Amino acid sequence: MRLAVIRQRYTPYGGAERFVEGALEALLERGVAISLYTREWPQTRLQLIEPTIVDPFHVGRLWRDMSFAREVCRAIGSTKADLVQSHERVTCCDVFRAGDGVHAVYLDERLAAAGPLERLALRASPYHRYVIDAERKLFASPWLSAVICNSAMVRDEIRERYGYPAGKLHVIRNAVDCAAFHPGLRADRERARAALRIPAGDTVFLLVGSGYERKGVAAAIRALAMLPGPTHLVVVGRESHPQRYARLARSLDLSGRVHIAGPQTDPKPYFGAADAFVLPTVYDPCPNAALEAMACGLPVITSTKSGVAELLTAGDAGLVCPSRDVEALAAHMQALLDPALRERMGANARTAVEPLTPDAMTLQLVLLYRELLAASVARRRGSSVPVSAPQTAPTSAASTSPSSAAPDSRPPAPKGEPAPPDAGG
Repeated sequence: MRLAVIRQRYTPYGGAERFVEGALEALLERGVAISLYTREWPQTRLQLIEPTIVDPFHVGRLWRDMSFAREVCRAIGSTKADLVQSHERVTCCDVFRAGDGVHAVYLDERLAAAGPLERLALRASPYHRYVIDAERKLFASPWLSAVICNSAMVRDEIRERYGYPAGKLHVIRNAVDCAAFHPGLRADRERARAALRIPAGDTVFLLVGSGYERKGVAAAIRALAMLPGPTHLVVVGRESHPQRYARLARSLDLSGRVHIAGPQTDPKPYFGAADAFVLPTVYDPCPNAALEAMACGLPVITSTKSGVAELLTAGDAGLVCPSRDVEALAAHMQALLDPALRERMGANARTAVEPLTPDAMTLQLVLLYRELLAASVARRRGSSVPVSAPQTAPTSAASTSPSSAAPDSRPPAPKGEPAPPDAGG
């Protein structure tokens, strides 16, 4: 099987990139031939893939995204791939992985929290208007055969917002490396806390995520101010203006209790130092950091606009509150000051993510690809085969391997302006 993958860029701190890297590595091990089309992708562990660099001249993110989308669709038009899977909103793909969720829903959440001037700016933004239009074109594309959703939340949003057929929406959750992220990381918690100048007996809430506004860092800081003194918030992740959040902490007299660690290539010591994980995100389809926290045996507090919330409520593995509801968030954090509750929910959290193995995710992907190829062959022969990949991870990956080369099911790249990649706001 020959698979072409589109992902605009790589950052070592991005959850989407870590997913792509892990998934491609697992697919390579199953014998899938992969071509990667990207604007930039530094040498990582994917040494067996020589990426095709598509990096046209640009100024600003709108021009950047438009030009990449146009040129990558031109490049894809001549590929010999059996299937094209895009992680960006381009119309020249057979399979779209909606890792960023639904931009229209995210923008609605932003608008609901914004003041009058910010709402005006968001509505007038050429970039957001472009992405919304691109998203609409993508889900209306006749070339699109399947959409991979990393949560039921995203699946339902795509179906409700764009009327996309339910039979073409497949929930394949992100995998988590439970061997790398595990409760044993707590063995080094004293040293990790000492580096942050946090007393050993204090309660530590951890928030990991890049883009502090979207992740709800301000809400977490304000909620911390409602808790008693021996509690701390540690924030890990990339942010363009971290000083804003440091100023907020100082204004609430929390300078010694809010620790902004910034981007970290290895967040594991911070998971080991924490007692609980908090992510009051404005909108997050399936935050990998929350899955990693659960694998570490940490109870999780997140918002109703997080795809992880459905795992927490199903497995009694954490607490969920409306986004931007600081009082509800503070009440949940207060509840998790109870060590017994943390221990019970943390154990449930680990159990909830243990089935989300890389092998299970890869098997689901391969099964979906094979069904898509089989359906393509059937259409060419005048019949039809329904595509219905498994909605939950199989319990075993036994005896399933990708098919050998199949006829090309991908139509030529459509004419006109393709949709942009990253809708990340």
